[in-house]
Amino acid sequence: MEKKQKTSLTWQLILTMVVIVAGTVAMCWFFNTTFLEKYYIFHKEKELKSSFDQVRLICEKQGDSSDDAYVQFEKICANGNINMLIADQDRNLIWSSYSSAQRFQMQMEDWLYGSDRSRVQVLSSGKDYTLLRQTDERLQSEYLVLLGTLKNGNNLYMRAAVESIRESASITNQFFVMVSTGAIILSVILIIVLSKGISHPIHALSDIARRMTQLDFDAKYIPVRHVSREIDELGNSMNELSETLEETISELKTANVSLQQDIEKKEQIDEMRKEFLSNVSHELKTPLALIQGYAEGLKECINDDAESRDFYCDVIMDESEKMNHMVKQLLTLNQLEFGNDTVEMTRFDITELIDGVIQSASIMAAQKQVNIEFYREGPVYVWGDEFKVEEVITNFLTNAMNHAAGEKKITIRFQKHDHLVRTSVFNTGDPIPEEDLDKIWVKFYKVDKARTREYGGSGIGLSIVKAIMDSFHQKCGAVNHPDGVEFWMELETNN
Repeated sequence: MEKKQKTSLTWQLILTMVVIVAGTVAMCWFFNTTFLEKYYIFHKEKELKSSFDQVRLICEKQGDSSDDAYVQFEKICANGNINMLIADQDRNLIWSSYSSAQRFQMQMEDWLYGSDRSRVQVLSSGKDYTLLRQTDERLQSEYLVLLGTLKNGNNLYMRAAVESIRESASITNQFFVMVSTGAIILSVILIIVLSKGISHPIHALSDIARRMTQLDFDAKYIPVRHVSREIDELGNSMNELSETLEETISELKTANVSLQQDIEKKEQIDEMRKEFLSNVSHELKTPLALIQGYAEGLKECINDDAESRDFYCDVIMDESEKMNHMVKQLLTLNQLEFGNDTVEMTRFDITELIDGVIQSASIMAAQKQVNIEFYREGPVYVWGDEFKVEEVITNFLTNAMNHAAGEKKITIRFQKHDHLVRTSVFNTGDPIPEEDLDKIWVKFYKVDKARTREYGGSGIGLSIVKAIMDSFHQKCGAVNHPDGVEFWMELETNN
């Protein structure tokens, strides 16, 4: 089934704006024809009341028989397009703007003293006036009439023709229709011009989008004068989108190359796994061989003296302890690497923690004749898993004591920067070869295998340190100095 062809944006804008303009004009015409005459009559009623108040004020100040008063009466009648008559209490005419004053006065007297009120509609009344709508049977015309009494007792008769109001409203509506027709024609022309001006850059944006779907990222929107700011912003956004897509596709291609490299590295990972198993086997083979050899010696009673048996037992116990320690380290490392170990973040004083670690290592430090200096700065509060941080500090300190040489001096100090506290453990001795600095965090990696074996190291401790710091999302590292090596770690602080 074929899709129904959609109307272009230009015609949608033209039709929408024409409907809005025509609808607005129609609504205004409806209100004019319905309410304009009523509004004029209402306005005329207010004008009659206002004129009555002015006449009363003039008569009060100047009287109703002075020339100045007559001039002002004429001015009121001329400005308000009304007729007016003033008569005394004996029905004698004082002043009139009406050419046939006698007829005018008869109508006033007919209202005041006549009995037929069927042709009169009272609109409103006050203390001194009555406003009514009256039909003149002779002329077949309607009038707004105000009958009032001045302060001196004279009678006032004011009249305005309703037909003139109707005529004014009709003329106004006719003029409105003519003006509206011209306005609609002019609006249609302007709408067509403006719609094309709006739709043209949108068509250009549409063409750019189509070219982008074909991966043509050289298509760019060029801002045009007399175009709305929103369209320019949309064009600039499309330019940014084009650049972003180009960068993203470039990154995807780079990622694809990286993926190919990862696939190639898969074999290397398998080799690393095999090497890991080989390292574990190698680390266990030596203590197992020693345990087996000395156990057989005990069984065969190679040496019967108690001192030799104690020596054999000590070797077996020592090697078993090393194996047990290495297995525990492997289990700890496995839990950290696979995220199975829970990290409990708390705020604690790391100064107090380090004091405890130093106290626990004091016997080992005395045996190795190592001097430990801790530069305290009072309480230093950090965020971390206190038990795991203690394991990191213990590992750094133990590693430093095992490799301390020369002055055999260990220095522990703090450095604060950017809401972080860096704890460093420095020991005098030989620096780590630069090519080995990044490898010391790898499982079973040993810079000096003979020396590591001498103090019972397995090459797992620093791997545990790295895994712990990664679980905190914090950093650790090692730095060579001319006279030794510094190991450091960073933790967050609120200070």
